[in-house]
Amino acid sequence: MKPPPRAGQLGLIACHGCGLVCAHMPRVDGHAQCPRCKRALHRRRPDSIARSWAFLIASLIFYIPANVLPVMHTSLLGRGSDSTILYGVVEFWKAGSWGIASVIFIASVAVPCTKFLVLGLLLATTQRRSRWAMHERARLYRLVEVVGYWSMLDVMVVALVCSLVRFHALSDSEPRIGILFFGLAVILTMLCAINFDPRLIWDAEET
Repeated sequence: MKPPPRAGQLGLIACHGCGLVCAHMPRVDGHAQCPRCKRALHRRRPDSIARSWAFLIASLIFYIPANVLPVMHTSLLGRGSDSTILYGVVEFWKAGSWGIASVIFIASVAVPCTKFLVLGLLLATTQRRSRWAMHERARLYRLVEVVGYWSMLDVMVVALVCSLVRFHALSDSEPRIGILFFGLAVILTMLCAINFDPRLIWDAEET
C-alpha cells in the first residue's frame, strides 16, 4: 500500500503559532511567514534536537540538588528541622497522611524520573532516525505533554503545607532552596518537550 503524500511534497506547511496550514511561499529574505499571525514558518523546528538535549541535561543537573537540599523547614515549639522531598514522603507516610505522601512521591519522584527516561528515549531514537515503534513513541510524546500540565503539583503541595502549618500558633513552616531547584527542573523538562518536534520521528520513513 502506497503511503499518503507528505505535507512537504504537497507544498504545505503548518504554523507553530496558530496551526494554520498554508502554502510554503518563501519571501524575499528566504523565510516563509504565516498570513494569519505573521510568525515565521519552519518545516521543522530549528535545532529541535540540540535545544531539547540542552534543556533535558540542564533539568537533570537541577534535579540533583532538588532532592539533596531541603525543600521545607518546619519548627514546633522552637525546635526546627529541614526536610528533603524523600524525607517528607516518609514523614507524611508515618504520620498517616498516605494521600499527601503518595501525591508528593508521584509528583516529585515517579513522574520526573519517567519524563527524563521518556524524553531521553525520544531524543536518542529520533537523533538516530530509528524506525522502531514510531507510533508508540508519538503517543509517548503526547503523554509527556499531558503530564507536563501537572508537573508543578509538588510545588503547590509544599505551598499548601506551609500555609496550613502557619495556622497553628506554636508552629511555623517555610519553603527552602530545594523547592526552587525542583521548580527549575520542572520548567526545563517542559521546555525540553516544547522544543522537541515530534514530526522528526516520522522523518525516519524517508531514509
